[in-house]
Amino acid sequence: MVAASQHPNITLMTYSEVEEVKGYVGNFNVKIRQKAKSVDHELCTGCGVCWEKCPNMVINEYDQGLSARKSIYIRFPQAVPSKPVIDRQHCRWFNRDGRCGVCSEVCQAKAIDYLQQDQVVDEEFGAIIVATGFDLFGNENSFAEYGYGTLPDVISGLHFERLSSASGPTGGKIIRPSDGKEPKSVVFIQCAGSRDDAKGKSYCSRVCCMYTAKHAHQVLEKIDDAQAYVFYMDIRTPGKAYEEFYRRSVNDGAVYLRGRVSRIFSKNNSMIVRGEDTLISKQVEIEADLVVLATAMVPGFDANIVAGLVGIGSDKDGFFEEAHPKLRPVETHTAGVYLAGTCQGPRDIPDSVAQAGSAAVKVCGLFSADERELDPITALVDEAICSGCGICLSLCPYKAIDFISVSASMAGVSFQREVAAVNEALCQGCGTCVAACRSGSINLKGFTNEQLLAEVEAVCQ
Repeated sequence: MVAASQHPNITLMTYSEVEEVKGYVGNFNVKIRQKAKSVDHELCTGCGVCWEKCPNMVINEYDQGLSARKSIYIRFPQAVPSKPVIDRQHCRWFNRDGRCGVCSEVCQAKAIDYLQQDQVVDEEFGAIIVATGFDLFGNENSFAEYGYGTLPDVISGLHFERLSSASGPTGGKIIRPSDGKEPKSVVFIQCAGSRDDAKGKSYCSRVCCMYTAKHAHQVLEKIDDAQAYVFYMDIRTPGKAYEEFYRRSVNDGAVYLRGRVSRIFSKNNSMIVRGEDTLISKQVEIEADLVVLATAMVPGFDANIVAGLVGIGSDKDGFFEEAHPKLRPVETHTAGVYLAGTCQGPRDIPDSVAQAGSAAVKVCGLFSADERELDPITALVDEAICSGCGICLSLCPYKAIDFISVSASMAGVSFQREVAAVNEALCQGCGTCVAACRSGSINLKGFTNEQLLAEVEAVCQ
């Protein structure tokens, strides 16, 4: 990110969101809202005095609620640029009618601007790469049998990641959230929400087996006399040296139990994990100090909104659909829009990096061509009989239809009326508008009603 921020041809627009996307390949018009940071980043030096002196503490979302942050803060340690924003929802200046202002008083650069407002900018782009990331599946109700949300020492894999990270709230020391003590027995439960048609997602999240192996190895490495247990359905390690790393965790002492956990309950200041080892066909009970759930990867919370903005499709699970899973894995059916990372489906970091590079190369190839080949099968509107009802505009999944004004006359009087027009650069010939058109004014090129009837008549002769 630092290299990207320093590149002369890259503009980072942080703390911003896309509100509207119009146009087509080579001519996208994007409306972007730059949210008010309440800090002038042109003046700010990132010295850190403001958040050191801020008196208001707020739960830190980045640390999964395991630590606290200030109302003026940097979202995470490696953030670029390393300059703060003010959380107006929790800031005392905005919630107490200006009765605070400590950050403004201590800022020598005079960068604090409480009156700063959102700015909306319009930018022109030739192509769009969608990389919206993922969220984790589930809440307190999703894993009630595991005590998630009620037992403080049942946490997610992301919680454990922050505990074991050197930049985390504990400086890399693995502790129990309930009392801050080191756990001696840690149970990892894989496929929590994955491969579960009844209560979760039917697909495999791909990364869980490997990061669970890493977490189990960290427990054995960082905690003396600790034991790690892993309940699994199947171990899947499709990657270079992945199988070797999994074997290393097993050889170091991690105990893998093939089976599902049925229940976790509290007993005598510890937790009892009850499950089954299907390899020996016996029920097992483990007394655990800490339980870690490898929860499923799901699309980002606003994935459906982004899909509607850029005009791309989603599968049944909400992930964005590619044009072809093998031949066009980073392209979408909307020309000029490409995919990268977990917005398309669960994948690990190497796969995400490779896909991002592939999407960048596709954009370079698009820009290097003087002309672009279009699919000959696109929709065509007969302006003479189009009623201008607009049904096709609302139904077109690729935003390929818009209104245009045409001249018309009736009883010797000339006037302008609006009819539908198809942008051939965006149209994918899906036929949705043809089926929905009430006036029958839309046809697919090469597949008009007259042509189809002529084919039927020729066959019948």
